[in-house]
Amino acid sequence: MSDTQSARRPRRDASGRLATIGDLLGTAMAGLVTGAVVLLLLEAVLSLTHVSEFGNTSGWLAVILPVWLFVEEFRAEGFGAPRVVVALLATGFGVAAGMTLAGFASSQFAFPTLVSGLLGALGATVVYCLIWFYGLRWLDHRTG
Repeated sequence: MSDTQSARRPRRDASGRLATIGDLLGTAMAGLVTGAVVLLLLEAVLSLTHVSEFGNTSGWLAVILPVWLFVEEFRAEGFGAPRVVVALLATGFGVAAGMTLAGFASSQFAFPTLVSGLLGALGATVVYCLIWFYGLRWLDHRTG
């Protein structure tokens, strides 16, 4: 029986990768929200103790858990050139999209570093997930 038929969430395939794009995006978003909540709590403590003003910490720190997920997905994929190519493309496009969103948010709307970084982390995470999931499936379909 395949793990994709079980009720356990998130579902994984035989190699240990997340089985659907919904599972990958959901897990990554859960990690991003968790990171954002922890970051907001840290900001509150730093602000209440007068160490820094609220909003000065980089929102990009919220991406720690999604990056951990991406590393585990990379490891589960196994050896081969396709995983390296897709990971490099996903990282490049993800960082570009995130930096574009963060730069736009900070320059056009004058959002603080925390908010613009969180928007950048969100954009980078979504773009990485889409390219990683569909890029690997496309390459698997083309080569095998």
